[in-house]
Amino acid sequence: MTKVLVIGTSRKTRGGITSVIKAHEQGEQWKKYHCHWIGTHVDKGAVAKMWMFCTAWMKYLWYLPGTDIVHFHLSERTTAKRKRMMMPLAIWLKKKIIVHFHAFSPETTINSVYSKRYRYLFTRADAVVVLSNYWKQVVNEKFFLGDKVRVIYNPCTVTSLPTVYEKMKSILYAGTLNQRKGYADLIHAFSTIAARHPDWSIVLAGNGEVEQARELAIRLGIEKQVVLLGWVSGEAKDKAYKQAFAFCLPSYAEGFPMAVLDAWAYGLPVITTPVGGIPDIAKDGENLLLFNPGDIDALAKQLERIISDEALRKKISIESEWLAANTFSMANINHQVGELYEELSNK
Repeated sequence: MTKVLVIGTSRKTRGGITSVIKAHEQGEQWKKYHCHWIGTHVDKGAVAKMWMFCTAWMKYLWYLPGTDIVHFHLSERTTAKRKRMMMPLAIWLKKKIIVHFHAFSPETTINSVYSKRYRYLFTRADAVVVLSNYWKQVVNEKFFLGDKVRVIYNPCTVTSLPTVYEKMKSILYAGTLNQRKGYADLIHAFSTIAARHPDWSIVLAGNGEVEQARELAIRLGIEKQVVLLGWVSGEAKDKAYKQAFAFCLPSYAEGFPMAVLDAWAYGLPVITTPVGGIPDIAKDGENLLLFNPGDIDALAKQLERIISDEALRKKISIESEWLAANTFSMANINHQVGELYEELSNK
């Protein structure tokens, strides 16, 4: 009876890793392989974080001897540090090990001063899961892992709530407001076309540089067409996606953006950049609209297209629904995870 120990962020932590593990919980493989989730990190103060990690270690010591496979989820250097501390015991007890890599930038992870940490984790794992073919290439060029590296996409995790909302003439951005996500580029680009579309707005849902975003909108004279929701979840998130006509993520670096997956789940046409796993599936003008990171003029043109061309919006919306129901469905992704568990359990 194979048992899997899943090590990742806390169930109460915001972010992509938690969303992915919650999605994995919904699959048949979770019960079949008796998966147990141990959270090592929580979005709270230093004392709460330390308590979480100490508690995680106690649980890890309790469950590990009876476990067959340890599935580590990690991203940037701090999450890698925690897993680097935990992995040696699993190796000593001869457990099969999966390292599930969620990072968004080679420069901050495997090509940084912390590369030795990732080398240890990757070379000693039995399988390394990455989020795109781009990341498979990057990891293999650095560490020469060959067939050990597997591509398993993040799944669409959203379950739409029953409430129906009237559509608003808005383009939604969802995610942390910071430089990497490119929210300022969206505000700048929209400001160049806002006067032609006074009944349209951009809606920014996320925490981070909220006041900076507000000040930028005021400086550009479009404060009445920029809505700042802050961080949203549950009904508020459901409402934001349902009311939008389109979705835009002008990101500079990603693994596979969960916000785009959410947009597909709601059938929204997506405008985004060819970063992370997006090029694996992108067909510009067919299943999404693309522009290069930082190219504000190109972004403005794509915003103009999505606002002005209703037929294009409907066409890409249909493709979004197809991607959510097929390539990135939870059933499909969980089946792939189950196949990996089966492969390692038979070795």
